[in-house]
Amino acid sequence: MENGKGTAGGFSGGIGSWFRRFGESITKGDAAVKASLLIMGAGYLARGQIVKGILVTLAEIVYLVFMALFGVPYLAKFGSLGTVKQEMVFNPDTFKNEVNDYDNSLLILLFGVTTIVITIFFLLFWMSNVISCRETQKLAQSGKHVNTFREDLKSYINEKFHITILSLPVLGIVIFTIVPLIVMICVSFTNYDTNHIPPKELFTWVGLKNFVTLFTTSTTVTFGYAFRKILAWTIIWSVLATLTTYIGGIMLAKFINNPLTKMPKLWRSLFVVAIAVPQFVTLLLVRNFFADSGIVNTVCSNIGLTGFLQNIGLVKEGLGHIPFLTDPGWAKFMIIMINIWVGVPYQMLIATGVLLNIPGELMESAKIDGANNFQIFRYITMPYMLFVTGPNLVTQFTANVNNFNVIYLLTDAVFRTRDQALANSNAREVDLLVHWLYRLTSDSYNYKMAGVIAIFIFLICAVATLIAFNRMIKGDREEDFQ
Repeated sequence: MENGKGTAGGFSGGIGSWFRRFGESITKGDAAVKASLLIMGAGYLARGQIVKGILVTLAEIVYLVFMALFGVPYLAKFGSLGTVKQEMVFNPDTFKNEVNDYDNSLLILLFGVTTIVITIFFLLFWMSNVISCRETQKLAQSGKHVNTFREDLKSYINEKFHITILSLPVLGIVIFTIVPLIVMICVSFTNYDTNHIPPKELFTWVGLKNFVTLFTTSTTVTFGYAFRKILAWTIIWSVLATLTTYIGGIMLAKFINNPLTKMPKLWRSLFVVAIAVPQFVTLLLVRNFFADSGIVNTVCSNIGLTGFLQNIGLVKEGLGHIPFLTDPGWAKFMIIMINIWVGVPYQMLIATGVLLNIPGELMESAKIDGANNFQIFRYITMPYMLFVTGPNLVTQFTANVNNFNVIYLLTDAVFRTRDQALANSNAREVDLLVHWLYRLTSDSYNYKMAGVIAIFIFLICAVATLIAFNRMIKGDREEDFQ
């Protein structure tokens, strides 16, 4: 902190430097700084920062009261996740059967994790406070100005405004993302399933048993078989769904924006209609169109296409229809094709905006140098598109890994699995990992295995994102397109 400003208690200089500053604050700080280890506002009160000292001390008191009344009782049971089941016991005072004072494993897990997260943030706040008290001491000893509480507030509107504006989003991420993620990870190390559902039953820690189960295939346990099949289809789907819509959107945008194309606004409007209609409406209508007795099958049968496909072996003999959404192979093919119809218009709009911003000088220079249209597309258009839309491409891939709507709405109540090994694990041939997770929780209440699968979904998305950001969009290439 200089002149009472800056981020004295922040992580400036790196985490290692921050810890060194904390250690120096304890060893070199005066009595007021050392007192702030117990009473957090002591260092401020000693320098005349009364309001700040009182507020910090009140925050410490709130935390201690929270821990005494709420945190410690749940942390004490966190290791066992509860020992007392819910049951009816006779109360001799009322001569009635009443519910006992039981443990709820899910609440113990949830509030235990919440307490640990709050404690970690409080410890960081406590250490930061000690460093800040030491910096305030140095300012006072050197005769420099020490900020008043009003000046500190003003700094959070001026030079520290980034902290002010980011505080609520960070708090939201912690509450709605980090805490649920930690709870989900913890659930994967328990036996939380249909036989252990609170409050009637308790669940407990089982270590890595669920992870072993996920890779086990036997007569009765088929999770290993199902995981391999569904993981392979998830990756294939994610890659194909991302590339087909991305490339299709670029090609469609180039076609519509080509000077030779007549009425480009009309064509663009027609494709935008596909976005304007809610996706679930489109998918449900398409499902009816491609049903075994739908209009598409009727047309295919009348023109002889069904018979032709039977002759070449793509449709089984005896079927009077093409199993667009009821056969595993056909269903996967149709899912990808329908996703192209749903996703390409959106990518077309993005590509249109990017294509219109490609510097015209690059195109003219390439044509003067003798480049044909394909070479211009390969060496100028696509590199520029990848540079600008790289983050969106990564986002589309991770979104497709977790794309629930398309497959669920097209195949739910229509597709029936023929693979008994998959059925034993509550899975289907057309399911992605996210659908399998949904079925495990909604159909069989197997939360422990759903938690394990959720971890693998997170790992796939994280690894793909890190690789893409490091390979595809690293570095500053803006000068290449000037």
